[in-house]
Amino acid sequence: MDSTGPIVLAGALVGFAVGLTGMGGGALMTPIMVMVFGVNPTAAIGSDLAASVFMKPFGALVHQRAGTVRWDIVRLLLPTAVPAAFGGVFLLRALGDGDDVQQRVKYVVGTALLLAVAGMLARLWLDRRRAVGGAGSEDAEVRVRPVATLLIGLVGGVIVGMTSVGSGSLIIVMLMLAHPRLRANHLVGTDLVQAIPMVAAAALGHLLVGDADLGLAATLLIGAVPGVLLGSLVSSRVAGGAVRWALVVLLTGSGLSMLGAPSAVIVLGCLGAALLGAAVAVRDRRTARLRAAAGTADRSAREDDVGRTGPIASAPGARRLR
Repeated sequence: MDSTGPIVLAGALVGFAVGLTGMGGGALMTPIMVMVFGVNPTAAIGSDLAASVFMKPFGALVHQRAGTVRWDIVRLLLPTAVPAAFGGVFLLRALGDGDDVQQRVKYVVGTALLLAVAGMLARLWLDRRRAVGGAGSEDAEVRVRPVATLLIGLVGGVIVGMTSVGSGSLIIVMLMLAHPRLRANHLVGTDLVQAIPMVAAAALGHLLVGDADLGLAATLLIGAVPGVLLGSLVSSRVAGGAVRWALVVLLTGSGLSMLGAPSAVIVLGCLGAALLGAAVAVRDRRTARLRAAAGTADRSAREDDVGRTGPIASAPGARRLR
């Protein structure tokens, strides 16, 4: 049975999620290839990385034109991220050969997916803290932490090279933790730009060892490229928070499944993630209502004050007129 159409559709859905939320590319595509289409885990990783090489520049170009790329951070990430991503491929190969290594790769990918879930939760929490803190809590000119940034490139590069997961979910969270005052759009733009050479290095490594299927990567791109563009267009009109929580639930189930967890554990994990998302949504709506009520009360109080004192009393020089 020809699976070209379903693979194109899968690429479009993943691309749409990436364009809409800025996360979830490798974390979604690799498990879909393995669990839905039965692709060899190492081939799924290599093919996803090859496709990502052509997907990343679309978002990076938008941020470059908008001036939201911190090139000083990019220059510190790449010296460790690029060789680490390339070396991560051979570290993966060191796990063994044959069916045994494919099972081990599933475990590695499953662990990376759960790390991605933790990273997404951390990002949601940090975004909420920033929203409460207001615009003053962010700073486009924040000083770079060189050692921390080099370590982020090293850790993130190894994970991406081994699993294709993390370039849009783990690294950006580590950057947020290392530079908590950096503006959100600068974080996203910087992460997208540095991911291009890092993902390219990992894809090259997989090509050299024969893991990447360029035909599969091209098929994914047929759907992924328009999906990314469409997701970017509607990102301002759709509640991205709801989509992010859906990704958390999906990646939790995928990660547990890759690790060979029992069905009951997978269901409980997904249910727990869904309930957490619902609780956060309820709390956010309640907070929004309270803020709206407080704003209305404040406006009413100011109007009452003007009504009692009159416009002359509140004007400059009113005391002299009386």
